[in-house]
Amino acid sequence: MSATIVARDLAAGHGARALFSGLDLVVAPGDVVGLVGANGAGKSTLLRLLSGIDKPEDGQLSISPPGALPGYLPQELDRRPGESVRDLVHRRTGVADAQHRLHVATQALTEGLAGADDEYAEALEVWLHLGGADLDERAEQVVSEIGLGVGLDAPTASLSGGEAARAGLACLLLSRYDAYLLDEPTNDLDLAGLAQLEQFVRSVRAPVVVVSHDREFLSRTVNQVVELDLAQQQVGVYGGSYDDYLREREIARHHAREAFEQFDQTRGRLADRARMQRAWADKGTRNALRKATDGDKNVIHHNRETAQKQAAKAKQTDRLIERLDVVEEPRKEWALQLDIAAAGRSGSVVATARGAVVRRGGFTLGPLDLQLDWADRVVVTGPNGSGKSTLLALLLGRLIPDEGSAGLGSGVLVGEVDQARAAFDGPDLLLHRFAAHVPDWPTAEVRTLLAKFGLGSEHVLRACETLSPGERTRAALALLQARGVNLLVLDEPTNHLDLPAIEQLEQALDTFGGTVLLVTHDRRMLSTVRSTRHWALDGGRFSEQPAGANQPRP
Repeated sequence: MSATIVARDLAAGHGARALFSGLDLVVAPGDVVGLVGANGAGKSTLLRLLSGIDKPEDGQLSISPPGALPGYLPQELDRRPGESVRDLVHRRTGVADAQHRLHVATQALTEGLAGADDEYAEALEVWLHLGGADLDERAEQVVSEIGLGVGLDAPTASLSGGEAARAGLACLLLSRYDAYLLDEPTNDLDLAGLAQLEQFVRSVRAPVVVVSHDREFLSRTVNQVVELDLAQQQVGVYGGSYDDYLREREIARHHAREAFEQFDQTRGRLADRARMQRAWADKGTRNALRKATDGDKNVIHHNRETAQKQAAKAKQTDRLIERLDVVEEPRKEWALQLDIAAAGRSGSVVATARGAVVRRGGFTLGPLDLQLDWADRVVVTGPNGSGKSTLLALLLGRLIPDEGSAGLGSGVLVGEVDQARAAFDGPDLLLHRFAAHVPDWPTAEVRTLLAKFGLGSEHVLRACETLSPGERTRAALALLQARGVNLLVLDEPTNHLDLPAIEQLEQALDTFGGTVLLVTHDRRMLSTVRSTRHWALDGGRFSEQPAGANQPRP
């Protein structure tokens, strides 16, 4: 069964801060709606409203048929203590809740309680509809197909970032909801996982609303775009593909700017005319008073009449201004302005690995024999679990090889955005944690820089661990601007960044003059970023591909 979700005049906010209002949307079977907007615009809030988890401040929401089951999959996997992959699958597919309801209904039926028959029948129907009867069997097959690498009984707390992403993908592929509300499902997926996700979204009959900052994923999947424009406090609904939306948005913004400029010019011209007419009226009045001593009544009358006519014309012009259709000036959007502070150059050899081998359980990286030279721009690609993050840690000296040697050269100043954004995690306040990295900076300058990255007074006095992944990423990027670096190491930097910020990062990368090590699965970034070398990893085996031969699109 597929569902249709209808929203009418929907509004939501955080306290006194409005996020959006007047949102009208119909999501029908076969629709794939891309939900876009800057971080903080209310995208996750809207998903929770459409799923029925939260209630809107205003407006109406309905789903038909009334018994349809929407599924909301948040961007954070929400690993719980003691939970296994199997438990995670049961929870995120809705089967765990359905199983509990069925158990309660069975107990009531056994005890002969009134209405137990109907409750049991409904609970059984939901459990079967969500695929509870054969979930474990299907789960074994799916986790094998996607290459999860661990069994269903493995604790989720032990999963790496890539494994957690594949576990989340498995939950989605195993689910049987009547509508899907997906929040950043592309984060941490490798190219194979992205291809499987795209296939699912394109083929599922149930309607899909998806938040994603993966531009290639949006281009390949969505047939409608909803933009939450925080700057303009507007909601835009665009039919067609993501690329169609980009073109239509640009045209609409151009027309809005033109309309305001025409209105502003007309208003200014009329205001200038009114001022001149009043000046003439005042001058005529003064002349009439000065020449009243001449005793020539005709002159006095003429001057007074002229002044009155100019005053009347000024009032007519004022009325013209009042009758103008007011066009509000388009608000300037907050945009991340990212500059990566470059330090003086390092030595000619930035990093090396000689016969280096790293062993972690059953995984082996290497042996590695490689050299990173000054001003190299290296893209590192490979499936999740192939050793990309391990390679970075090895070259940066955070990881001691079991065999061989590895490390940095002389004069290397590292700026890093790691996959876990570990520099901004834990209980410390954001302000204090950031200040610790730049001890010579006054507190006011720290606050000012963080504000430029969208981290204002409501963020800086919060514990780092309470920040969203996107907020932690922006803090890490701010640190790159605060400290001079000559080796830039980015591990999946686009995860949790909004689209304007990703474009800013690409521009900053293009102008950075030092050495770059970039790990990404973002296909648009792979095709956009200028690179001189391409390192590929697969199952711990290293190879160097021809420059510019970034990972092909699936």
